[in-house]
Amino acid sequence: MTNRRSILGLVGGAAVAALATGLMATSAMAQEVTLKLHQFLPAQANVPKLILDVWADNVEKDSGGRIKVDRYPSMQLGGKPPELLDQAIDGVADIVWTVVGYTPGRFPGTEVFELPFMMTNARAVSRAYWEMFEEHWKDTDFQNVHILGTWVHGPGLIHSADPVETPEDLQGMKIRGGSRSVNSLLTELGATPVGMPVPAIPEGLSKGVIDGTTIPWEVTTALKVPELVENHTEFTGGALYTLTFVLAMNKEKYDSLPDDLKKVVDDNSGMEFSVFAGGTQADSDGPAREIALDLGNNIITLDEAQTAVWRDASQPIYDAWLKDMSDKGIDGQALLDQAQALIAKYTPMYEK
Repeated sequence: MTNRRSILGLVGGAAVAALATGLMATSAMAQEVTLKLHQFLPAQANVPKLILDVWADNVEKDSGGRIKVDRYPSMQLGGKPPELLDQAIDGVADIVWTVVGYTPGRFPGTEVFELPFMMTNARAVSRAYWEMFEEHWKDTDFQNVHILGTWVHGPGLIHSADPVETPEDLQGMKIRGGSRSVNSLLTELGATPVGMPVPAIPEGLSKGVIDGTTIPWEVTTALKVPELVENHTEFTGGALYTLTFVLAMNKEKYDSLPDDLKKVVDDNSGMEFSVFAGGTQADSDGPAREIALDLGNNIITLDEAQTAVWRDASQPIYDAWLKDMSDKGIDGQALLDQAQALIAKYTPMYEK
């Protein structure tokens, strides 16, 4: 009897051990891949909350739990925002979201969308951006990384301590600019451009390091900008500027995925995702603008004639960019013509 009980105990123990091993194996199989997504904004900001989390949640869901996306906001994996793209290339992070202009001149072609008054509709421009990325930059400028999405934000405008209505009003002001094109424009108009990543803007404004900043409405909420400045200058018939973004994945990490998980990533990326991202970011402009209105801030909306003065003043930025492209052996005029044609083609699709 004792032997029989011992044998049954041994058999039972073995079954439990086998079951535990099986469960661990099943768990390991269920979550095959963990991806580290790194970016520079707080988790509650619009882009992480409304775009990056949506992408990550969809990838996790569509993979049946086999992909897990760990999100690291506010540079939690270390480094500075201008280093994000290299972090994706080097494998410090598996996926990064970043501003292309954080590395001025490194990806010169994408700057065509950042030129003054190019941006009309974030969805249309994001669609044009993806199309030109696939044709011109996928296997050249971005060959060392796997790009998941390309988009732009809504209209870029000026938020300042003192009101700005004419280009002359910028004389002597220290303004944060988000890209090489914006900084060139500020210099052309007599301001002193100050380069700083978006998270540094509140401190820069509160300490008087800058007198104003160029950013879209949507990010002003997370940065408390309407509480730090009282004046906001909008333009008609085209934005003062926009910035180009990429959601980029480490190439080796992407290539290491099994084909079915690559398909999950691909199905949630590309042109439609880019349009969604750009549109979602622009759609967040309205609620942020309302906050400034509720605070009693001064919103200056320049009409078409007033905007035309700024547009004319920005022509030297186009000339300088075209020369720079030529010096790099790039046909900038061809890129400019193509971008303008695509924007004109797609804008009616997305206008309400």
